[in-house]
Amino acid sequence: MLSAGISTRRHDIRTRPAPRGLQLTEIGLGAAQFGNLNKATTDEASAAAVDTAWSLGVRYFDTAPHYGVGVSERRLGAALRGRKRDDYVLSTKVGRLLEPTPDRAAAGDLDGHGFITPATHRRQWDFSRDGVLRSVEESLTRLGLDRIDIAYLHDPDDHWEAASTSGIAALIELRDEGVVRAIGAGMNQSAMLAEFVRRSDVDIVMLAGRYTLLDRSATEDLLPLAEERGVAVVAAAVYNSGLLSRAEVPADARFDYQQAPPELIERARAMAALCSRHGVTLPDAAVQFPLRHPAVASVVVGTRTAEQVASSVARAATVIPEELWAELEALS
Repeated sequence: MLSAGISTRRHDIRTRPAPRGLQLTEIGLGAAQFGNLNKATTDEASAAAVDTAWSLGVRYFDTAPHYGVGVSERRLGAALRGRKRDDYVLSTKVGRLLEPTPDRAAAGDLDGHGFITPATHRRQWDFSRDGVLRSVEESLTRLGLDRIDIAYLHDPDDHWEAASTSGIAALIELRDEGVVRAIGAGMNQSAMLAEFVRRSDVDIVMLAGRYTLLDRSATEDLLPLAEERGVAVVAAAVYNSGLLSRAEVPADARFDYQQAPPELIERARAMAALCSRHGVTLPDAAVQFPLRHPAVASVVVGTRTAEQVASSVARAATVIPEELWAELEALS
C-alpha cells in the first residue's frame, strides 16, 4: 500500500544489459535497511517501499543474509511475492552463514553489527563449498523463491583464498545447475574485485563507495578491467555514507562510516554549489554519476521507506546538463 502524497508517476527507468541475459534497471533497491539497519522498521514499511519501487519502474532488488540476520531477505521476499518471477532481478550474497542462538534471543539480546534486530542468529564466515550451498539454500527459503538471479561473495576481504577457490567454484556449480543465474562478489574495495575479474569466471560485481563523485579509485583497476572482460559492475553506496546525500552538506557529515574529514566536506560543498547553480542537487549528481561509465549496469540505492524510494527515482530522473559534469570533473 502506497503512502499518501507519494508520486507514483512511472519514470522512464531504463535497463542495461548484464551477462547471462540479465537486464538490470539503472536504479536498484538496496534492502539493507529492511533488516533494521541503525533503526527498526516494519514489514509494512518494507512492503510499501517495494510497492512504490515497482510502481515507479524499479525491477532490481538486492539483499543479503547479513542484513538483520535474515530479516531483510524475509521482508523482501514477502514484499515481492505474487509478482511474476521473470519480471524482476534479485541478488543476495553468500559468505556469512546464520547459526541459531536461541539463548541470546530468549534473553532479549539484540544482534548488533548496526542492526536493531533480535539476536536469533550469529554470523559465521564460511566460503567453503558446503557453506555456500547451505547459504543459498537458506536464502531461497527465507525469500520464498526457487532461484536467485545474482549471488555475490559478500565482503571476502580477509578470506581471499577460500572465496577465490571453493567459494567461486561452488557458485559456478550452482550457476551450471540453474539455481543461480549470474555470480560475482560484492565489496567496499576495488582492488580485490579486480582480482576476481582477472582470475575468476565472474559475471558481475557490486562495488560499494569506490566509484562516486568523491572517490574514483575504481578507475585505476576494476572499471577498465571489467569493461575489457565484459563483466558488469553494480555501483552501491554512491552517497559515501551520507556525505553526498544532501543538497547542503552539514559539518557532521559522514564518509566511509565515520566523520568526514574537513577537506572532503569542503570538496562536497563546492560540488553542491556547482549543482545548485545548474538547478540540480548534489544527490541528483551522486546517483547519476556512476552510470556515466560503460561498465556500470546499475546503481543500487539503500532505502527504508516509500518516500526514500520515490526520492531516489526522482534523483535518477533529473536532467543534468553536460556542462555540470565537466565542472564536477575539475573538482575530482
